[in-house]
Amino acid sequence: MITVHLRYEIDADKLAEFTDYGQRWIRLVNRLGGDHHGYFMPSEGDSDEAFALFTFPSLAEYERYREASATDPECQEAFQFARETGCIRRYERRFLTPVFE
Repeated sequence: MITVHLRYEIDADKLAEFTDYGQRWIRLVNRLGGDHHGYFMPSEGDSDEAFALFTFPSLAEYERYREASATDPECQEAFQFARETGCIRRYERRFLTPVFE
């Protein structure tokens, strides 16, 4: 199992746009074989930082998702939405292995 942790630097004036972007990706990741754990938006503290977590059964499954998202029309539309709105300034991706009881 692999969990992807995304740290976003977002435009604090475009929270509504970033929320829209996040809601699109929750559905898309789930449709393409992952288990999305949600987006975590600024509340207190830094107003320009948001996070997302989603899990795939394996790194190979994640790679299949990446390949599929590169050609999926809805995924491409979500990428374009982020570019057009400028809601994301930059992001970092980390791969984690979850530990459960």
